[in-house]
Amino acid sequence: MDELEQIRKKKLDEIMKRFSPGAASKTEEATASPVRITDTNFDETVRKYPLVVIDCWATWCKPCQMIGPIIDAMAKDYAGKIVFGKLNVDENPQSSRKYKIMSIPALLIFKNGQLIDQIVGAMPRNMLEPKIKRYL
Repeated sequence: MDELEQIRKKKLDEIMKRFSPGAASKTEEATASPVRITDTNFDETVRKYPLVVIDCWATWCKPCQMIGPIIDAMAKDYAGKIVFGKLNVDENPQSSRKYKIMSIPALLIFKNGQLIDQIVGAMPRNMLEPKIKRYL
């Protein structure tokens, strides 16, 4: 990554951080849409909220495209209880390596900053929801 690209990425992350729903205080944890997760804000995001579900995906992944709308709907339905985030694994290789993401879609579930579960593969909402809801 050349210097100009690094500067652009840093600026974009700063702007996204300032204007993203994830910038709300802990008392205003209601994020009705998934937060954009990057290598830069990953750790901060999982520590900031009590329960975070991160959808690890890529643009070329068809199963990821199937689960994306489910994550969007669950983010809206569980706003204030669970914060959902989306991590593009191609654009954020450090986080992908750190959490050993080998297959996508993969959901990483964090409670109080600690990774507590990982769900791999696409599935319908009626199968996915109970796996996440049990951590409330």
